[in-house]
Amino acid sequence: MTNRKRVVITGMGVVTPLGHTVAEMFANLLEGKSGVGPITHFPASGFPTNFAAEIKNLDLGKYVSAPGRYDASGSNTHFALAAAQQALADAGLLGSGKFDRSRIGTYLGVGEGAEDFSSVLAACSLSVDATGYKVNQGEIIGHLSRLLHGPREAEGEMNTTAGHLADEFDLGGPNSTTLTACAASAQAIGEAAELIRHGDADVMVAGGTHSMISPFGVTGFNLLTALSTSGTAPKQASRPFDLNRDGFVLGEGSGMLILEELEHAKARGAAIYAEFTGYGTTGDAHAMTDPHPQGRGAIRAMRDALRNAGLQPHDIGYVNAHGTSTQANDEIETLALKTALGDAAYGIPVSSSKSMLGHLIAAGGAVELIISILAMRQGVLPPTINYDTLDPLCDLDYIPNCAREKPGIRHILSNSFGFGGQNIVLIASRY
Repeated sequence: MTNRKRVVITGMGVVTPLGHTVAEMFANLLEGKSGVGPITHFPASGFPTNFAAEIKNLDLGKYVSAPGRYDASGSNTHFALAAAQQALADAGLLGSGKFDRSRIGTYLGVGEGAEDFSSVLAACSLSVDATGYKVNQGEIIGHLSRLLHGPREAEGEMNTTAGHLADEFDLGGPNSTTLTACAASAQAIGEAAELIRHGDADVMVAGGTHSMISPFGVTGFNLLTALSTSGTAPKQASRPFDLNRDGFVLGEGSGMLILEELEHAKARGAAIYAEFTGYGTTGDAHAMTDPHPQGRGAIRAMRDALRNAGLQPHDIGYVNAHGTSTQANDEIETLALKTALGDAAYGIPVSSSKSMLGHLIAAGGAVELIISILAMRQGVLPPTINYDTLDPLCDLDYIPNCAREKPGIRHILSNSFGFGGQNIVLIASRY
């Protein structure tokens, strides 16, 4: 559309394993710090993977006036409230300003919420027969109805988080939630931008939040053989693009951006971080857990995002890769980058924030877009840490181990690829 509205980014907020503010997180990334350590959320010593990148010491009361309202909510909602409050404050949109709050919406990529594993376990243990092996299904229902907490169970639904944000911050515009696995928050940002481009909202709080650091989450990914089971120190376990990578490391957190129609932002004198210029979304149509072996969906998504932004491959100054530290993703993402960007790929620095933050699953794309925007604005690119051994199939410039100065970047590209074959590519540009 030649007459589509322009979208800019006027606020950002995060809660991550490397910091509860944008500035703290980015400073730690540039220093090459890792947020990975032993799991403390539950007893994990007997699991094949017993380390993750956890959020520590989040005080919800710093961000909302009545934190007790959210006692039944999952940690994903707590993370989202804190990140959204930061982003709205950063953009000058808290409280009652001279703007129509019915034109401010919410679009989130959110994973499953509150999970009462201990009550399920207790109900099962109370329902075994005399042999201790067979669960009486009739009994277990009664125990569950007594043990489970109704409001907390409702918080397990993904849409509750966006509802809480709308209520807490008086956001009366479009309210949507998506769960496209690891691509969810990137897709939420792209779709939120489209709502503004087409005139359906003036401002969108867009991003994501997730935690799967739980017995069910870790077990599921272990069964899929997706997690690192490295015997090395936890901080060295996430090794994107390294020959000896053996799986990703779970993380948790939230990233929120304020997307705003350009003229609306200018009219209220908002500071502008960047312009949102490109969005590509495709499906592999291949498999539930493995990317297409030729990277066809990822290639199309990158090309579509470039076309959407009106850019050529050589215009991109930095790529924040999906870079999970799995054998399949890193090899195929490298292939896709080389195919989509052509010869330009070898001259574009690429790094994976997951080497330090772990994989934030549904929240990953939003946090990684924020990191990319900061890299462009500050002219310093975060590294890929734990990169020690070259993989001949991964032969791009991955900014190994140390941050790199690169002033003058005009456009950045951020990849997010999810289980199920979802591919989302976002481009932001200097305003």
